[in-house]
Amino acid sequence: MASSLQLSPLLFLLLQGILLPSLIYCNGDENNLLQGINSYRQSLSLPTLWKNDKAGCLADEIANQLEDQPCGSPTGPITTSSSQTQITNYPGLLRKCKINISTTMDGVVLPVCVPKLVPTLVLTNYTSTEYSRYINDSKYTGVGLGSEDDWMVVVLTTNTPSGSFVSAAEDLVPKAARWMGHCLIILLLGVLLLVL
Repeated sequence: MASSLQLSPLLFLLLQGILLPSLIYCNGDENNLLQGINSYRQSLSLPTLWKNDKAGCLADEIANQLEDQPCGSPTGPITTSSSQTQITNYPGLLRKCKINISTTMDGVVLPVCVPKLVPTLVLTNYTSTEYSRYINDSKYTGVGLGSEDDWMVVVLTTNTPSGSFVSAAEDLVPKAARWMGHCLIILLLGVLLLVL
């Protein structure tokens, strides 16, 4: 009996880790950039950008495509509002990340290349270039970040159905309802484990 009580909290934590959606993992370069962008936005009285895991997946995939291109390659904002986007195999990347294409229409992809991803230079590329008009826009509420070699990719999302970068299944179930479902399952499992 004592051993099952000792295992219950451990099992509870394990189940919680499996059932709760995991937080997006960002490497140091990505975390630094997000902190810098959010500090910049706060100085302009704009809301904080929140991590969007689907946009993060897309940013990673785009960064992987760009990694072999030299820094001199032409880049610029890439709107996601058309299927004729400049991103190679865009529909395939969306499928890989389980993103419904109709939820990407209001988003934007902002790739930059900075040798060795020097943090101050990367941040300057987003706050003091043509990209700043997107970073300064309050309609963007979410962000996905991806980096590979000298490339950093920021994908900005909105909180609208046409810019949320969610999957078809997520479109049908509001996020609050999913979280409530996860919490209820964890609560029930916790009670069950305590009873054992």
